[in-house]
Amino acid sequence: MSSANEGSTATPMRTGEEVPVDALRAWLSQALPALVPAGSALGVAQFPAGFSNLTYRVSVDDEHGARSYVLRRPPRGVTGGVAHDMAREYGILAALHPLGVPVPRPLVRCDDAAVIGAPFYLMEHVSGTIVRGTLPDEMHADREALPSRLRALSETVVNTMVQLHRVPVADGPLAALGRPDGYVRRQVEGWTKRWHAARTSDVPSLDRLVTWLDANQPSTSDVCLVHNDFKLDNLVLSPDLSQVRAILDWEMATIGDPLMDLGTTLAYWVGPHDNPIFRSLGLGVTAMTGAFSRDDVVQAYAVASKRDVGLVDFYMAFGFFKVAIIAQQIYARYQQGLTADARFASLGAVVEALGEQGARVAAERR
Repeated sequence: MSSANEGSTATPMRTGEEVPVDALRAWLSQALPALVPAGSALGVAQFPAGFSNLTYRVSVDDEHGARSYVLRRPPRGVTGGVAHDMAREYGILAALHPLGVPVPRPLVRCDDAAVIGAPFYLMEHVSGTIVRGTLPDEMHADREALPSRLRALSETVVNTMVQLHRVPVADGPLAALGRPDGYVRRQVEGWTKRWHAARTSDVPSLDRLVTWLDANQPSTSDVCLVHNDFKLDNLVLSPDLSQVRAILDWEMATIGDPLMDLGTTLAYWVGPHDNPIFRSLGLGVTAMTGAFSRDDVVQAYAVASKRDVGLVDFYMAFGFFKVAIIAQQIYARYQQGLTADARFASLGAVVEALGEQGARVAAERR
């Protein structure tokens, strides 16, 4: 699950997640004096729709005019882990931006948690549209054209993932990003450990899924750059939804099996007959008439990438498992009082629904 970012509406900071504005201004005026001169008026608002790392709009206003940047930091209660490593995420953006990959340009990072209470980094603000539970209002004006536009959007999402999987990773800074040998095995083992560490109640479907995934692991299909959280609302789109301006939220990116990326995308790709609670993740647009089905996504990816997707059911079942554990980790933090975000109160039911969906894929496609 991603953090909200460019294209979302920023709101006042949530209680317990405030950024100390004066301390941030003082640090930025030293680190980025050309962008944030001393004496600039600084405003901070929070992008509220995300579930993981916290994301803020930083607005600067001085004699040169008004402009905005984006700040990322880990959530409260998290003290480690790759997904919340700001230096790692910043380094990924710094490696990808010169390659022409559509990512926000990273500007500066701060490893000193004393400045605002956690490490953070600042990146450029990419303007555009982020599609979540609904389409922009203007897209509904021509209802007859809507299905074809949703199909085109689906094609854009799949083709963007295919292009991402073609980014060269044999040398340069990306080469050291992960260990592709044994990637599938480590993913199954790692997410199983996370499930046991974060569980707050029994979810039998997830336990059955753990057993099935462990017994049905395929060998690695290929090696490429894996985003690991590739989904519709991690894309900043042009207003007509025809182009991807930026791919967001790189905290889990690594070098690994591309079909693991596809499996995660399929888990987030809500279908019209899925449990309605999936819509609470804010990803209902893919269930609208005209959008690809999950089978359409698989077929389009296979054609564009020329990869064998015959074992896609394993990867999709794993995708549901992984997304369930991500939700469970967030739910556990909510249960511990580490966040007051009311959206997280219902994640326990989401975890159960995701586990049931993953177990169903495993049982039906065995």
